[in-house]
Amino acid sequence: MSDDGPPYSDAAPPGTAAPDAATPDVDGPVSAEDQRPDEVRRADPVELERWRVLAARVLADEDIPATAELSLAFVDEAAMAELNAEHMGSDGPTDVLAFPLDGPEIAADPTIGGGAADGPPIVLGDVVICPAVARRNAAEHAVTHDEELALLVVHGVLHVLGHDHAEPEETEVMRGRERFHLERERAAGAT
Repeated sequence: MSDDGPPYSDAAPPGTAAPDAATPDVDGPVSAEDQRPDEVRRADPVELERWRVLAARVLADEDIPATAELSLAFVDEAAMAELNAEHMGSDGPTDVLAFPLDGPEIAADPTIGGGAADGPPIVLGDVVICPAVARRNAAEHAVTHDEELALLVVHGVLHVLGHDHAEPEETEVMRGRERFHLERERAAGAT
């Protein structure tokens, strides 16, 4: 994620209506797992169902078929540092990594599956989040830990769906989608 702070705002992104707090069907195949050691999980619990539902809402709002699979994993700093080094060539832990597999274009293509119940499974990818890094970032961004985790779930899911922030135009689009999803989450009373 960019170091210039989270995209929190009281307004919906330009060109979109104010988000509706209605909950879409969120029973699709999104899984969430806390892979941190037991003592860490007990000391700093993560609301797996809450973040699973948020990820499912983002997928629904981005018009991804409910049959598309996504996994969320919450890891400790050592595991995140290892993933960051192996996949990004960077030292130390980061807050979120996304590993796209089948892209959203595959999920939407009726000739490949397009969400049909009898089609092949569509595996969007994995989002890996480090709650300890999120806690530090929350303090730096002057937001709550839950607000930071919500941002990381949304950010990671958007990366899996092909959004990026390498170029200014991409950043503007991705930030707009983040603001939309985070505002929707706030309107639902979750953060």
